[in-house]
Amino acid sequence: MEHVKRWLRRIEGHLDDLGKGAWIAAFVLGFILFWPVGLAILGYTFWSGRMGCWQNRRKFTSRSSGSTGNSAFDEYRAETLRRLEEEQAEFKEFLDRLRRAKDKAELDEFLAQRRRGTQGDPQAA
Repeated sequence: MEHVKRWLRRIEGHLDDLGKGAWIAAFVLGFILFWPVGLAILGYTFWSGRMGCWQNRRKFTSRSSGSTGNSAFDEYRAETLRRLEEEQAEFKEFLDRLRRAKDKAELDEFLAQRRRGTQGDPQAA
């Protein structure tokens, strides 16, 4: 079993050295040969962070959370982020009110249709 782990780590290292294209080629080839192998490789590339979109996001957030050394800019950034968070919360509240209004209008329409349908048929209630 240890031999298999070393062999897989060596392959992983070679694919890492070659870049994302090699990982993509590996899971495409895995799908062609035997689809569960391709699916496993694809899942591993996303789980391990080998597809760079998550790596870049982590680098950006870790870099943006610290101080820049310029106190005026840090204050401006903190104020801007606070304002954006407030706007985001207000927008979410607006969307919630909009959804509730739409749901209420749909319910009112349904009840009105139901009332119109039952007025003509005394046994429908």
